[in-house]
Amino acid sequence: QVQLAESGGGSVQAGGSLRLSCKASGNTYHSNCMAWFRQYPGKEREGVASIYLLSDNTYYADSVKGRFTISHDNAENTAYLQMNNLQPEDTAVYYCAADSPRCWYFAWDEYSSWGQGTQVTVSS
Repeated sequence: QVQLAESGGGSVQAGGSLRLSCKASGNTYHSNCMAWFRQYPGKEREGVASIYLLSDNTYYADSVKGRFTISHDNAENTAYLQMNNLQPEDTAVYYCAADSPRCWYFAWDEYSSWGQGTQVTVSS
């Protein structure tokens, strides 16, 4: 089992930036990918970005392409989500996830490990 701990959420004005971090611990040896999802009130979690840990191949939702960047530090077992040019519609709870048979597909129910979530609020 992998434990995930997010940090870095907060409040910014539109056009600002935040960087989220997700520290993985526990049985990370067999982890294949990490991802970021976000959830709006009353909605299902939606995929934002994912990264394969061996190849560094990355995938993004269309809504964040060109603004968000996912990366991973293998030595630190930490994934990052750099979010630039944030907009009010990016306001959500952001979750880190790990391990899925189809990391590129953003199927939230296929991920085996989840963090507790961190709030991101963007004001206009």
